[in-house]
Amino acid sequence: MKVLAIDDQQLVLLPLQKRLAELGYEVKIETDATKGLELYESFNPDLVIVDINMPGISGLEVVKHIRVTKNAQTPIMVLSGDTKDETITEGFELGINDYMKKPLSLNEISARVKRLIGAPEVQSEVTNSNVMIQERCVGVVIPCYNEEERLLSEEFLSYIDKNSGYHLCFVNDGSKDKTLEVLKQLQKGREDFITVYDCEKNGGKAEAVRLGMLHMAKKEDLDYIGFLDADLSTDLADFDDLVKTIETSNFKIVSGSRISRMGANITKESARKVISMTINFIIRKILKMDFKDTQCGAKIFHKDVIEIAFGKKFVTQWIFDVEIFKRMSIHFGLKEAKAMLCEQPLKRWIHADGSKLSMKDSVKIVFQLGQIAWVYGGKKESKKETVHTQLKVV
Repeated sequence: MKVLAIDDQQLVLLPLQKRLAELGYEVKIETDATKGLELYESFNPDLVIVDINMPGISGLEVVKHIRVTKNAQTPIMVLSGDTKDETITEGFELGINDYMKKPLSLNEISARVKRLIGAPEVQSEVTNSNVMIQERCVGVVIPCYNEEERLLSEEFLSYIDKNSGYHLCFVNDGSKDKTLEVLKQLQKGREDFITVYDCEKNGGKAEAVRLGMLHMAKKEDLDYIGFLDADLSTDLADFDDLVKTIETSNFKIVSGSRISRMGANITKESARKVISMTINFIIRKILKMDFKDTQCGAKIFHKDVIEIAFGKKFVTQWIFDVEIFKRMSIHFGLKEAKAMLCEQPLKRWIHADGSKLSMKDSVKIVFQLGQIAWVYGGKKESKKETVHTQLKVV
């Protein structure tokens, strides 16, 4: 039995293809609806699974082509995050057989497929049975410098194996240890979901994040792009909460905040906490925004502000987050920028042993804040040519 799946997001199609193939179906996938219709003619599938909201030709137009133009009765299942009643009603009026609303599990999709067209006689063992198909696709940039001993590889792998729609981009920032080898091993067998970039020279976290964000912005199937510290001081479950906030709101940036509160596990050294409070006071004066924590290493962005936030090199290495918010304020105006930014408290944040930021580094931040105040203070950003340093894909 043959299944054709059409969706403009490859991160949705790949786990679906793998699962249905394990169940014994012959599966072909296509991210372009026009090419999908051409494949329908040559492949002659027993089932079509199609998304609704695709660029160019919509899923409903695909259904109309099959039912009206071709006058074919091939079973059709819609797999979409569009939950509007009028869309669902129109789909059934055109002749679809089932409407599956994202997010849902691959187990449920498999059961619906079997009910509709039956199960193949020969099946393989199903791997990663508890996988969810999400309604959005997210890119996550993880800067890495000498993370050989600290990188929690199993936690990253476990998360992307169970949650479709995530693409991790690890940027090796000129590490002197075996971080690059660890990242290559992490990527092995999951090249469609993990990218490894290698910077031969250490350029600092700010530049590693910037280059990673600009690279991920080129991927058309991603809805949102963010960054996260390699030590997972903010865990992936909390990061996903930030994603849920941005996808259900009009915010352009959602930033994690390490605020101590009832029910949260937030751990900091006491001396570090005092310095952080002092630095935060200065930051609020520079930004003219009441941020509680600009420096949390977990942030998610709407794709349409990536170029504004990351197009130019940052002035500082440690506190580029402040520059991001300042650039938003300059570009959109303070009032509009405030409406675009959300600071969301984290449930868990733990300062991992071996972090690179020392007390001496913290003192340097005060000087860097002075640089930001001088460069950005009261001035319009210059129209300098955007600098895009080339990275080497591994």
